[in-house]
Amino acid sequence: MRRHERAEGTESSQKKKGAVISAEGLSFTYEGGERKALDGVTFSIERGQRIAFIGANGSGKSTLFLCMNGILRPDEGEIMLSGEPVSYTRKGLKQLRSSVGIVFQDPDTQLFLADVREEISFGILNQEVPEKEAARAVDQMIERLDIGSFVSQPTHALSGGQKKLVSIADILVMDPELVILDEPAAALDPLHSRRVREIVEEMSGRGITVVISTHDMDFAYEWADQVFLMGEGKIRKTGTPQEVFSDRRSLEQSCLKTPTVLEIYRTLTEKFPALGDAEAPRSLAELEALIRSL
Repeated sequence: MRRHERAEGTESSQKKKGAVISAEGLSFTYEGGERKALDGVTFSIERGQRIAFIGANGSGKSTLFLCMNGILRPDEGEIMLSGEPVSYTRKGLKQLRSSVGIVFQDPDTQLFLADVREEISFGILNQEVPEKEAARAVDQMIERLDIGSFVSQPTHALSGGQKKLVSIADILVMDPELVILDEPAAALDPLHSRRVREIVEEMSGRGITVVISTHDMDFAYEWADQVFLMGEGKIRKTGTPQEVFSDRRSLEQSCLKTPTVLEIYRTLTEKFPALGDAEAPRSLAELEALIRSL
């Protein structure tokens, strides 16, 4: 069983299936923009899935995420939450944002309170959760993410990696169905990059639908259940990691590289054609096992 596959009987396997969020024909243009940032985007994301959005800078990934969370309202098209159209009333947006949380690439754009505990408490209190219950949830989240060592420090004094962990705690404490992480490992040192990926794994294990954007093709290839390739505000290709990353032309057009594991596998199949009958490996461990079988 691959690391990203889920065993029967786990919490995530018991989650109700169906699209947690979907959209039809989304278009959006920023004020003063010369072209559409989103141009007729249609997608559907099932509960419990691991979704990777890839594409060059400016392809529309971040704009789409902002529309999925209700921060931006599309000019055209419709977003559905659990099959129901999103309402842009105060009540509707509150419901959307309690279900769909977003962690921004730069935590400084997300964190705005000086005290770490108050920062983590802000969102859940806005959901009108009683103070004692909210405080208990915040304490549990601090323990769960192991950030107690710096919770008493001012938010502005934290390192970039610590700020990223706090920004994730901000969202997870509200118990969303879906969490969006825009370039979650960007500008992080190896220690915090590894920690963020561990947290992403934990989210999936708890049945949370996880959506990320990333320029790390090796990670997206190994981790994701489904990949969306974006370009010029459109979804250019979608499918399994094998399907998307096997399309060299689409990757080249987006200035993206083929995952290392898949590149090595292709080289091996040229020398050992029989390997082409096997499923392409998704990780270095699977590649090593394949090489040992030669």
